[in-house]
Amino acid sequence: MSTGRQPETVRAYLDALQAALKGAPPALIQDALADAEEHLRNEIAQNPELSESAVLESAIENFGTPEEVAETYRLLEESLTGPFPKSEENRPSRFSFFGIVSDPRAYGALVYMLLSIATGIFYFTWTVTGLSLTVGLFILVIGIPFALLFIGSERVIAHVEGRVVETLLGVRMPRRLPPAYAERRTLFSRIGEALADIRTWSSILYLLLMLPLGVIYFVIAVVGLSLSLGIAAVSMYSLVTNQSHFSMDALPVLDHVLHTAPGLVIFALIGVLLFFVVLHVAKFIGLLHGKLAELLLVRL
Repeated sequence: MSTGRQPETVRAYLDALQAALKGAPPALIQDALADAEEHLRNEIAQNPELSESAVLESAIENFGTPEEVAETYRLLEESLTGPFPKSEENRPSRFSFFGIVSDPRAYGALVYMLLSIATGIFYFTWTVTGLSLTVGLFILVIGIPFALLFIGSERVIAHVEGRVVETLLGVRMPRRLPPAYAERRTLFSRIGEALADIRTWSSILYLLLMLPLGVIYFVIAVVGLSLSLGIAAVSMYSLVTNQSHFSMDALPVLDHVLHTAPGLVIFALIGVLLFFVVLHVAKFIGLLHGKLAELLLVRL
């Protein structure tokens, strides 16, 4: 038990918890803050006759001090994912070109790139339609609850996207939505708080960006896979059938090489090497997109 002065408000407790979790993944900090806030505010709501400081004093005895809660979350996360933050010295110092074939994150990123065009179209369509209807209906009575419903749906979709990013790209993302206390807030105050919350706008921006990014990712993945696997497969098939299926009349020398066994073997190897390049590109894109998702979807 910490001997220091205990926080007397929920805000002070959350600030102390965030400070105690310094260095942990931002998404873990967001989850810990959401859990703590929900627990403490529920305790306050169940004891309206007591002051906030009195309720906190009792709640801290059961829930734990910020330092104790932070240590619990650290140990739980490390038991699931290993120690953090990951230091640079623990990472491979040598670039392994062929080792990428055994890296699950490369394949996860490749799958994410192939799926991104479908998710990007859905996110963009839902967001643009929702924004248009929200603006158009806001002058009507129905526009107010519709705006709240749309904002809520955006947060849910962003949360689901975060889980997809964590599963396929290996980036720690929030595993729960921020708590809402509808019983103590009016409809207008809830809308105002949602509009003032930077997470609302960063999530909307992310969902809008997913359409152009999804198209780019999909094109890179499809073109890369088509070239690499296509060249390797056609070269091997030509070797087996003893008949070249390549035709490059504009380059007679190269066309001649492609009609020889050594030339076909070389092209088959080029196709295989291109596949390794595609995996490296996919992993790199996955790393960049994971940073983008963490920046826009994780807000403390």
